[in-house]
Amino acid sequence: MEWVKSLLDDRDEIKSMKSNMYTGTTKLILGAVLASLACIFQSAGIFVGIGYVLSILATLPIVVASVISLKIGFLTYMLTIFLLAITQPSELLIFPFTTGLLGLSLGIGLKILRNSVLITVFSSFCLTLGITCLLYVIQFPILGPAVTTNFDSKILLYIFAFSILYSWIWLKLSLITLKVVNRFVFRKVAILYSEKG
Repeated sequence: MEWVKSLLDDRDEIKSMKSNMYTGTTKLILGAVLASLACIFQSAGIFVGIGYVLSILATLPIVVASVISLKIGFLTYMLTIFLLAITQPSELLIFPFTTGLLGLSLGIGLKILRNSVLITVFSSFCLTLGITCLLYVIQFPILGPAVTTNFDSKILLYIFAFSILYSWIWLKLSLITLKVVNRFVFRKVAILYSEKG
């Protein structure tokens, strides 16, 4: 039960991140920088080994942007898709339905939902929906050649189980990262704004 308490304490700290300390222009600039980072991370998937690890990190900039503002989070998500269309079209199908969608759903969950279980279920549902759309609607073999693109309810259950675990891990990583960002970035910006005022 101690980890639940620490998770709730982290969420309280996330709530203290005031998006109104930024002007509209600052939010747009932050969104553009975070979209660039997400594009770089997602594009790293073309490299074997460490590239796969870096491509997973494309979720994080979308989470941070969404916590700053849901509007900025959505714009960052869309801008990343646009950047990938220009720089790395091979990743264009993967980001919107997997890493990007997970980041957006986690950001929405952190901003709107009160319960960490609800956030995990919501983001895992979104990730499952994205993977199944890729696999069964677009017929893109996201899970490799071993998994057929013909509908299979057993595979769907495996995808959902994986999505729950993966979303929970990303929720914990996101909370840790946002806590660090809040302590070392947001608070320094707040101090600068208060000194100017």
